Amino acid sequence: MPHLVSSFLRSSTNSIPHIKAVSRSRNTSRSTSRSASRNTSPHASDSDDRHAVKMPDLAEAIRKHHRLSLHFGRSASKERHQHVPYSPVVIDWSVESPPVVFHGNAEDSTGALVSGQLYLDIKEDLVDVESFEASLNLIVTHKRPFQNNCSECQTQSTEVEKLKLLAHPVPLRKGKHQFPFSILLPGHLPASMDTPVVSIAYVLSAEAQFLTAPTAPEGFSTISSAKFERIIDVKRTLPEPLYPHNSVRVFPPTNIKAAASYVSVVHPTGNNKMTLKLDGLMTHNERVKTVDLWKLKKLTWKLEETIKTVAPACERHNPGLAESATKGLPRSETRVVGEQTLNQGWKSDYSGTDGIVDMEFEFCVNQLKPHSNALKYACDMKTPDGTEVTHSLLLELVVSKEYAQEGRTNVSHQTGTGRILRMHFAVVLTDNGGLSVSWDNEAPPVYQDVPPSPPEYAEDEMSPTPPIEYYDLEELVAARATAPNSRRGSQELS
Repeated sequence: MPHLVSSFLRSSTNSIPHIKAVSRSRNTSRSTSRSASRNTSPHASDSDDRHAVKMPDLAEAIRKHHRLSLHFGRSASKERHQHVPYSPVVIDWSVESPPVVFHGNAEDSTGALVSGQLYLDIKEDLVDVESFEASLNLIVTHKRPFQNNCSECQTQSTEVEKLKLLAHPVPLRKGKHQFPFSILLPGHLPASMDTPVVSIAYVLSAEAQFLTAPTAPEGFSTISSAKFERIIDVKRTLPEPLYPHNSVRVFPPTNIKAAASYVSVVHPTGNNKMTLKLDGLMTHNERVKTVDLWKLKKLTWKLEETIKTVAPACERHNPGLAESATKGLPRSETRVVGEQTLNQGWKSDYSGTDGIVDMEFEFCVNQLKPHSNALKYACDMKTPDGTEVTHSLLLELVVSKEYAQEGRTNVSHQTGTGRILRMHFAVVLTDNGGLSVSWDNEAPPVYQDVPPSPPEYAEDEMSPTPPIEYYDLEELVAARATAPNSRRGSQELS
C-alpha cells in the first residue's frame, strides 16, 4: 500500500485515467505471479509474500490486535479490583432510626435523632483491639473557593459529635461485635445539599486500632487500623400554611389584572397547583362600536433557584486588609430547576363587559442531573456563615391584541400588537417529611415533675366565715327527721 501512494505522488503530473490503468495492471500482474509461484513452489510463495501484505490480512491483524488489547485491559482491571488488602478487622454499620429530618425552621426545630449499631467483624480467632472511636463531621465544600488549588480554602470540616466506643483495650474473639450509638443533631444545623457553588454533607467516620501478630519469631507486634466512612443524608421539612397565598398584579397602561392563588410551601417531588385569573381583557370603543380584546396565546412558568454563599479564606490566603475582606468572597448562581410552556388549558369568556380568563396549572421540579436519576435542586435554607438558597416562580404570559364588533367577540381580527406579562412569586421549596416524626414527639410522657398528691390549701386566718363542717349522712338524715317535731313543740309552748 505505501508503494502505491508513493507512485501516485511521483506520477501526479499524469492524468487520472492513466494512473488508474497503471495501478490496475500492477495488481493484475502481481496476482498472476503469486498464483503461478504458489502452484510451482510453496517455499517461493512465502518469500514473495514477505514483501507484500494483502488488505484482508492487514485488517485481520488490526482486529486481532484490538482484541488482545481489550482482553488484556479487562483482565488487568479485574485483577486490580479483586486485589483487596486483607484486614483481620472490618467495620460495618446499620441505622435503626428513621430518616434524618429536621422538622421546622432553624429557630424552632428541636433537631433529629440518629441511632444505630456499629459492628466490628473479627476475622481471626482473637484480636487485641486497642481503641474504637467514631465521629460525625459536617463538611462544607466550596466549588469556587477563595483560592484555587487550596484544600483549606475549598473544604471546611466541623465536628458535630465524637463517640468513644471502647474505653480501654479489649481482646475480641472471632465474630461480629455490636456497639450501639446515638447522636442528636441540633436543629440549627443546615440540611445536606449539592449545588454548583457549594455542597454540604454529613460524614460518619469510624476507626479501630488493633495489634497485628509479628511476621518473624523475634519481631514485635505492630498497630494497624481499620477505617470506615458513610454519608448521612439530612433533610429539612417545613409545615404547610393553613391557607393559600393570594396575590394580585396590575399591568399598566392596560387594564389587565392578574389574581393568583397558590400554596407558598412547595415540595420538589410533588405537583403543586396554582390558580390564575385574568380580567380587564376587553375595552369598549363606544364611538366606533368595537371592542379591543387581549387574548392569551402562551403561558410559560419557570422555577428559579438562587444560591448565594461566601467562600472563606484560610489563614495562609487571608489578605488581612479589612474586616470585610477577611470573611471571604461572595459567590452566587441562579439556575432553572423546572420549566414548562402551555399553549392551551384555559377558559376564556368575552361575552360580558369585561374579558376573563381562568386557568389552573401544576408546577414542580423537572430538571434531572446528567447521567443520574437524582433531582437537581436544593431546598430553601439560610446559615449564619452566609449560605442562602431561595426559590421563585416566574410566569410569562404572551397576550395578543385583537378587535371585533360589539356583540360578535367570537369573530376577531389581529392588530399586530402583543405584550409579555411577567410575574414573580416567592415560594419555599422544602422536602416532604413523609412518615418521619420529630424525635421529641416520639418520646413517651415523663411523670417525674408531677407531685405525688394534690396541692394543699393553707387555712386563711383572716377569713371572717368559719370553715364548713361536714357531717355523716346518717346524722344529717336524723336531724332533718326531728326538725318538724321540734318546731311543733315550740308552738304549743307559746
